Amino acid sequence: MTDSSVPSSRRTVLAATAGALLMPRAWAAASDPWEGATLSQARQREVTSAITGQRYRIFLGVPEGPTPPGGHPVLFALDGNATFPSLALMARTVGWRAKATGQAAPVVVGIGYATDKDYDVARGRDYTPPSGEGTPPGEGGADRFLDFIEQELRPLVHAIAPLDPKRQALFGHSYGGLCTLHALFTRPAMFHTYIAASPSIWYRERAVLAQYEPFRQRVAALPTKPSLLLTAGELEQPAADGGSGSRNPEAAKRRMVDEARELAARLSSAGSLARVQFQLLPHENHGSAMFPAMSRGMEFFVG
Repeated sequence: MTDSSVPSSRRTVLAATAGALLMPRAWAAASDPWEGATLSQARQREVTSAITGQRYRIFLGVPEGPTPPGGHPVLFALDGNATFPSLALMARTVGWRAKATGQAAPVVVGIGYATDKDYDVARGRDYTPPSGEGTPPGEGGADRFLDFIEQELRPLVHAIAPLDPKRQALFGHSYGGLCTLHALFTRPAMFHTYIAASPSIWYRERAVLAQYEPFRQRVAALPTKPSLLLTAGELEQPAADGGSGSRNPEAAKRRMVDEARELAARLSSAGSLARVQFQLLPHENHGSAMFPAMSRGMEFFVG
């Protein structure tokens, strides 16, 4: 894995996130009094994975104060260009309220891509599980991506902010939620908490669900069981009564809400996990559901 130098300050200008969003490029004249925005307690760097061959932009938010005796709790977030700014601010809020709540603020690691866009096409490869011989080019790379997190990224972060091995979480939305479920099913000991927001369970004829029975055997052998939060936006699935969105046959076929709810019920009945929750997010569509899902996920993890 190769990389650029690590900025020494915790107040790094996030040109690809907050700065770029708040200040259009047309304003960047030398005489303009406006400056790029900064995100407190944040830093970033780019690394190229020897495992996936992909160049990633890694965002890191570390709480202020001394490292806890067992290390920091940590939340790894997929689609980091889009998710890191919000999650980093949520973690800071946890830190501010720590005396009142007893909750420890986590380190937040946003796993993004070396682009000014919120999302990159490479996520279609990194976040989708293999689905047999029919896996098309540009998809099915989730196992290599998880190897990157486990073997390359986690040690890199641990060298800067010692991590608690017993308090680690993975957050993903949409394809990222699918990747989160794939990680749970195939590597249940990799994280303590899995947060799958609006997971694309429909992908490749629901291929991720074929991993369920092997997962039960894997998790039964673990001394400590992981936890799972599943969320979905109310408007992601057409209403059964013919309400808003009922004429969208593709959305009806995907069953975003029912698939997540049914999986949560199945896992809860099996008793395979320490905690299982499904939360329906009222009035949210597939895009907007990501934001309350991050808030619910943060609370589920640190609570």
